[in-house]
Amino acid sequence: MAKRGGFNGMGMPGNMNNLMKQAQKMQQKMQENQRALEEKIFEASAGGGAVTVKMSGKREITALEISPDAVDPDDVETLQDLITAAFNEVMKKIDEESAQQLGSLTGGLGGGLF
Repeated sequence: MAKRGGFNGMGMPGNMNNLMKQAQKMQQKMQENQRALEEKIFEASAGGGAVTVKMSGKREITALEISPDAVDPDDVETLQDLITAAFNEVMKKIDEESAQQLGSLTGGLGGGLF
């Protein structure tokens, strides 16, 4: 009686080993890219440079620069809007670079794995 669904030992070991090696290389590359992304500093400005936010790839603010010209005690809302806009833009830059790095790694998979 023949085994069903079992491994017959023909052809698969080499392919499975190669697949595992590729997965390990991809995982290592992803970790390297993540470390590089975390160390990088991203910057975005709003209001023509009135507010500048610098943030690491770890999403930690490393600097917030506000031009004295942007500080108007009678118009705090505008300053708040500029800070929010600069913060959102720097987050977008981090997300885009992260997605680009992931895409460069997964682009070579060929679509047959998932």
